[in-house]
This record gives sequence, structure tokens and C-alpha cells, in this order.
Amino acid sequence: MSDGGLTSGVDDTVAGGDAGHDADRPEGTDRVRADAAARGVAVEIVARPAADSLEAAAALLGLEPSDIVKSLVVKRHDGSFVFALVPGDRQISWAKLRAAVGVNKLSMPSADVALEATGYERGTITPMGSATAWPVVADSRVTGRRVALGAGAHGFSAFVDADELVRAYDATVADISD
Repeated sequence: MSDGGLTSGVDDTVAGGDAGHDADRPEGTDRVRADAAARGVAVEIVARPAADSLEAAAALLGLEPSDIVKSLVVKRHDGSFVFALVPGDRQISWAKLRAAVGVNKLSMPSADVALEATGYERGTITPMGSATAWPVVADSRVTGRRVALGAGAHGFSAFVDADELVRAYDATVADISD
């Protein structure tokens, strides 16, 4: 469903179907839309069926596995957080991420702590609309293309131009994956 022609290009569609309805929009996707619009990022939020693997999810969305970006919230030793954006077919390199962030210790928080830090459950996490605007570090392989990432609610993906996302969130771009 069109968002009233906002210049952000925010849109809702159902993968392989018709546009969604306002009553069907989870609160998390509304936060994604509002933040994207405020930052001038065009985002398309697509409802998608559940998948049992990265490859299956990519196929459902018409993408390569590397075009699905994992948005991981990572805890710093001081209790603050950072978002790490990593292509779906790769893993965080802890040594590379620590070097990019400039710290000696990072860890994955529990699901409850991640929810508190972002306002999103695991599997839905995205920097867009996060409860706190934590710094973003994007793997260098993410840039230069259109990608899908969490949309703030289960059963939805957000499609964005990765370069717009990097610009809007003043993300650090570095090799942070293996």
C-alpha cells in the first residue's frame, strides 16, 4: 500500500500479491517507515512467508542469499551497542568488527537485552526505527546494491538501497565478515 506518496518512497507490498492494508501493519514496521521517511531513505516493506533456511528465504524474495542482510545488535563492554550489518551468507568476524569499532571486547546480547536495546525481537532487528539510534557498521560487501533486512516485525522484510542506508545512518563501512 502506498504511504500517501511520501518522497521517501515508503511502500508496502505482499510478495507475489497485492498491497497490504493499514490494519495489517505491525507497529514495528510503522517505526521502520517513520524513521526511513525522516532520514530520506526509500524503503519497501514486503510481507513474506516463513522459510526454513537462508537459501529458501532468498528464493521467496527473489534474491541471492548475500542480498539478505543480517542486522545484528552487538554489545560493547561499556554497555552500549552497535549494529553490525552482514551479508546473509557470511558471519561476523569478531576480530575485524572489534578493530572497526575500536574496542577490545564485544558480545552478542541475550534476546531480552537485544529487545530492550532496539525495541525489536531477534529476526526483526534493523537500525531503522530502533528504540535507540546506535552506531551502524556495515560490511563492505553490503554496499552498492539493493538489499533486504529486518523490517521490525516477523513475516516482513525491508528492501532498501544499501548506499542510502549507509548514508542515512552515517554508517562505518568496513570488512567485518568472514
